[in-house]
Amino acid sequence: MSSTWYSMFFKFLPDNVVTLISKKLVDGFLNKYADINIEGMENLKNLENPVIFISNHLSNSDGLVLNKVLEAQDVTFVAGIKLSQNKFTNLGTHVVKTITITPNSADKDAMSSIIKTVKSGNNILVFPEGTRSRTGALMEARRGILLIQKFTKADIIPIGVCGSEKLLPINNLGMEKEKFQHARVNIKIGKAVKMLEKNQNENKHEFDERSMKHIMKAIAQLLPEEYRGVYKD
Repeated sequence: MSSTWYSMFFKFLPDNVVTLISKKLVDGFLNKYADINIEGMENLKNLENPVIFISNHLSNSDGLVLNKVLEAQDVTFVAGIKLSQNKFTNLGTHVVKTITITPNSADKDAMSSIIKTVKSGNNILVFPEGTRSRTGALMEARRGILLIQKFTKADIIPIGVCGSEKLLPINNLGMEKEKFQHARVNIKIGKAVKMLEKNQNENKHEFDERSMKHIMKAIAQLLPEEYRGVYKD
């Protein structure tokens, strides 16, 4: 089904009806195409809210799959603004609670909303790379996650995803052309990351860089070696 068909059909429906239909469509797609295997659910027991979940990012299906896996945690996802602007992927925002952010910019309003959400006791999920990996391997992450954790003091729990790049492959001709395919998706949930302490002999930039590597390696350790990318060592 094309994005044009979706937009024309949903244009005249009330928002709550669009949400209901969107959820049924997404559930139908995931039940039909995704064989989801989950490890580490025990790490979600006895969590004290709020929690910042972090994950690698391979596909537009990541948010849909992780929303299903983390349903009991009631997570708000941080998503790039272009997802809400695209007529097809915008349907996902009716299924997954999101805060939109403009990538590669100092989006102060979005960061303020994210921090406020966490301070209010709500869990969030961030894709620290900021975009989907075209190779499947981890890319260098952006440092916004450090700011969120600094102001909220929330625990960070890493998640490794592999296989979603086959479930809803990236189409370089446009997101509206992406189609679900049968795939096994492996989700591995890790333990809370122990945050580092600043050494006396390092400056803020050095400490932030070391902290980001520490956080991202927590994701890398949950992934097969070929997915670890710049955080392989």
